[in-house]
Amino acid sequence: MRIAALFAGAAFLFFGCENNIEKIKAFSSSDNLPDMEAATFETMFTDSGEVRFFLKAPTVLHFDGEGKPYFEFPDGIELIKYDEHEQVISSITADYAKQFEKEEKWEAKNNVVATNAQGDTLKTEHLIWEEKDEKIHTEEFVRIIRENQIITGIGFQSDQSLQNWRIKNPKGTIYIDMENPQPQPADSVPPTLQEAPKQNTLQKPLNLGN
Repeated sequence: MRIAALFAGAAFLFFGCENNIEKIKAFSSSDNLPDMEAATFETMFTDSGEVRFFLKAPTVLHFDGEGKPYFEFPDGIELIKYDEHEQVISSITADYAKQFEKEEKWEAKNNVVATNAQGDTLKTEHLIWEEKDEKIHTEEFVRIIRENQIITGIGFQSDQSLQNWRIKNPKGTIYIDMENPQPQPADSVPPTLQEAPKQNTLQKPLNLGN
């Protein structure tokens, strides 16, 4: 199932935050103005009655883009993916995002944080999600925070659930002694640390899609 279905046709669901008043504005076609705007946007996408995605954003803008329509989230986004048991598989938050409809591609920028079911956390300033190919990648600096390690490097790629990932150019690892909070730096990243375990130890819902 594609998360693009969240935005197909009239599938928008708009919810007011405190006053329960929907704020939707329509604009005439323009290169500079959106043709639709929504505030305090929340929506869920279900498959056979089961929740698979949750999307939340303070502001959503839609632009036609001369045949290249896209959605813009100028005030940030939170995107959560669930499995068939409604347990969290992965999540992404960012201060800014775009969704390109025809390309089935998402772009997140500025303070991007992505997590997987094991609790591994990716931090970067730019992340691309190729929804059609089910891949996530960036060429920017990344930091992976795990239970007892912090791994840094340049460039990153993964499946869309952040289960099988690797850093293209590892820069180093800090090992954290859980009994002593003083971290121990390492000179290089062992090859076995460049991929997350393939086991799926799923957690209960919080905060991406198949």
